[in-house]
Amino acid sequence: MECLRLRIKDIDFQLNQIVVRSGKGEKDRVTMLPKKLTASLKIQIEKAKLQHKQDLEDDTSSFLLPTSYFLISALSASLR
Repeated sequence: MECLRLRIKDIDFQLNQIVVRSGKGEKDRVTMLPKKLTASLKIQIEKAKLQHKQDLEDDTSSFLLPTSYFLISALSASLR
């Protein structure tokens, strides 16, 4: 499940690290990024960026926001 929640900003190519968020015990941790995966991971990220750009141009980009965003929005709206 941790791999499915991985975000681009959680990958640090300079330090060869991955930040795993909400892992066991709902704790964040840092683990190593194997150098063997770096090149293919960069290619995959570039493909995703190109796909996102194309989706924006086609006006078909959409995504679900994390639940916490909705909770924060609801709380801030109720405080107004």
